Amino acid sequence: MRTLLILFGFLLVSTITVAQAQENPLEKIGFEEPTYLLLDKSLQFRITENINALYNFDFATAERGFKVLLYQYPEHPLPYFLIGLSTWWKIAPDIENKRMDDLFISQMDVVIDKAKEMLDDDPENKEAAFFLAGAYGFQGRLLSERKSWTRATFAGKNALKYLNLSRGEEELNPELLLGDALFNYFSVWIPENYPILKPVVALFPKGDKDLGLKQLEDVAQNAFYARIEAQYFLFRLYASDEKQPYKALAITDYLHSKFPNNPYFHRSYARHLYTVGRITESKEQSEEILRRIDENWTGYESNSGRYAAFYIAQFYDRINEKQEAKKYYLKTLSYGVESESQESGYYLFSLIALGKMANEENNKAQAKEYFKEVKKYAKRKHPAHVEARDYIKKNKL
Repeated sequence: MRTLLILFGFLLVSTITVAQAQENPLEKIGFEEPTYLLLDKSLQFRITENINALYNFDFATAERGFKVLLYQYPEHPLPYFLIGLSTWWKIAPDIENKRMDDLFISQMDVVIDKAKEMLDDDPENKEAAFFLAGAYGFQGRLLSERKSWTRATFAGKNALKYLNLSRGEEELNPELLLGDALFNYFSVWIPENYPILKPVVALFPKGDKDLGLKQLEDVAQNAFYARIEAQYFLFRLYASDEKQPYKALAITDYLHSKFPNNPYFHRSYARHLYTVGRITESKEQSEEILRRIDENWTGYESNSGRYAAFYIAQFYDRINEKQEAKKYYLKTLSYGVESESQESGYYLFSLIALGKMANEENNKAQAKEYFKEVKKYAKRKHPAHVEARDYIKKNKL
């Protein structure tokens, strides 16, 4: 059920998300006043710096611009949404941290209230439905992460409802296509991977996984507002379900170069370098991540440290520098405890590596403790649990 609820968020979390603003040439001068604020090209041009600052984790610059919009358009949901989006990206690098949950939910509530007022005045206002779909979608995703199933289901259903109402406006289609793309993909992916959910997914229209991936690629290339969010979903899908790690790397390489201070994009880039075997480059990026954590850069915290320390440990392990490897495996454990991520693969396989090292050093008591920890935190069918059991049996620990 959690997967389906997260799907609700996936379907709509980006429907209205503002991504990197593209450059607007001088030809934009002289346009007619648009029906919807979202289509105002001069506005897009004016907020480019602020939106790029948001994705680059310069929240002060981003929020200054959004507050100017709030002064100019106090009754429109757009500035409230952008301010909420800033909060979302403060949450994103460490999604388990709940300190900003209430603030974010309340910010999306304001967006919902403003958009509903617009819809009351004009029931055909697709821009209002557009914002309602996005705000409910964001709420649904966060609430599903918090296992607040009833509230997440309510938010998800509302998001789908307003997504449907917002369709049909040709100029908004590049942004709305993201919701269609994610629905097409995941409505097929879920029953393939979670057969128990087939009856639930059957209540929705039939999707087309290949079409969904193509639509996602189109949005990543052509959309204004949803471009970066589409790239975010693409690199995740390429890395996992689509088994195309080099495509995932190409996207994260671009995102990290464009937004070098975004910790989520940074660690994803390091991860995909590691995945394709460019382990020296992964180590270099990971060392930079750890340096930024030590220097308290915005958004760089223990969750990113857990990734980075593991990749550095793997580098030293592969060149047989065991003491350096041990140092960074222990750092992985430390960051894992700090971020309460003891059930993650990085934590578990660090324990296994340390257990093997201890056994090779004839410290069987320490080795037993490491493998005991693996069995404590990993489910029995988890690869780490299986490997730990096999190693214990083979080495008579």
